[in-house]
Amino acid sequence: MTRPDIIFILTDQQRFDTIRALGAGHMDTPNIDRLVNEGVTFTNCHVTAPSCVPCRASLFSGYYPHTTGVLANGTPWARTWVSDLAAAGYHCVNIGKMHTIPYDAPAGFHERIVVENKDRFYEHRWFFDDWDRALAAHGLVKQQRSEYRQRPDYRQALGAFTWDLPPHLQSDNYVAEMAKFWLRTKPIDKPLFMEIGFPGPHPPYDPTPELAAKYMARDIPLPDTDEDLDALPPALVEKRRHDVEVDHDSVAWSLDPTPAQLHKMRAYYCANVEMIDRQVGEILDILDEQGRLDNAIIIFASDHGDLMGDHGLSQKWACYEEVTRVPLIVCARGRFDGGRKVDALVQLFDLGPTILEWAGVDVPETMEAISLNPALDGAEFSGRTHVFAEQGGDVNFTGVDYMTMVRSDTHKLVHYRGQDYGQLFDLTADPKEKCNLWDVPEAAAQKAALLGVMREWMIDSAYQTRKFRAGVMR
Repeated sequence: MTRPDIIFILTDQQRFDTIRALGAGHMDTPNIDRLVNEGVTFTNCHVTAPSCVPCRASLFSGYYPHTTGVLANGTPWARTWVSDLAAAGYHCVNIGKMHTIPYDAPAGFHERIVVENKDRFYEHRWFFDDWDRALAAHGLVKQQRSEYRQRPDYRQALGAFTWDLPPHLQSDNYVAEMAKFWLRTKPIDKPLFMEIGFPGPHPPYDPTPELAAKYMARDIPLPDTDEDLDALPPALVEKRRHDVEVDHDSVAWSLDPTPAQLHKMRAYYCANVEMIDRQVGEILDILDEQGRLDNAIIIFASDHGDLMGDHGLSQKWACYEEVTRVPLIVCARGRFDGGRKVDALVQLFDLGPTILEWAGVDVPETMEAISLNPALDGAEFSGRTHVFAEQGGDVNFTGVDYMTMVRSDTHKLVHYRGQDYGQLFDLTADPKEKCNLWDVPEAAAQKAALLGVMREWMIDSAYQTRKFRAGVMR
């Protein structure tokens, strides 16, 4: 079989529970459902960092955040395994979000159409991306924080605003239109690696009005309200306070949002997911029309989830399941038996060596990610015994300088550097992570065991990556 085209569709901040075929009955996602029904879904995939930049630096390198040194947003990174694909003869294209720092770094791609966070234009020396330029060519400026703040309902909206400019210029629609244009018009005689980075459903939650109205008329699952938020770790209590005072990504948070506020926020978020789903369908149709699906592998995933009021919190920067667990679907006609689910623990950055193997590229021996190909090929696959995530102090994660998570099939521990508090959850008895066992004597043995796993992970990582960190080899 010839080397496949690889189409990597990566959304930003999409929860696992947003796909109808995976149990989200309130959603309409027929095109992602098609990938689930025809492909292989990893139902227990976790990110290596609960925010964009460290997760993506890890995903596109195959190393944990503490190895890359990228632990928080805004940290420079641009080195990726994409350059290995290019060296092996792939034509590599990024359309949409990658979130390299600087935003327009080549990152191994031959071509990039750069689209970054929806409501920002002023970061990193007033960066003006390709979406900004498209809007400017129409005499428009994108809807963003400076404009939203002028609206009388801004403090009540929790980041939910309809997209009131031309629909085709909404960020997710624009990215998809550019991807479709590229696929229709670009002749290449090499295998293709295309990363399509949708900016949504990251806030501001900005669907077009008709889809917003559709989901506003639906019952949407809302956060449970029976949790003692005063018992959250101090770092997360600080995060709640900070998110009320500082409106990151056009989300002016509330310590006590009403059910109506939460319903609107989540309805707009769900509508944004359906917008992306419709574009996924059109991208698949173009690939099919061109005969490319017969030798293509389609990946659908997201870089992390969104709390959306769960545990009283906004967005990400926490290690709850709503953030760390993400959709991961791999679909390829005639290559992998479809309609299967793999429940073993895996990490999002495990895509790195998996993709390199598809391209016939040797995987660096220092790489910390593992290949998912045994599972895709139907071989015996036990996955990981534990998954890990890390987060450094960030623009709105100001209460501690470093947080680390370890999770097994049954338990999760979250460690806060330099603090005597932490989090420990029995995921079997308490799947919604409401009962913190950190200081419970009966859980002391489990706590010690997971702290030991975390220690051994750091030791093993330091040894395995020593040549990579020394710059001797990849």
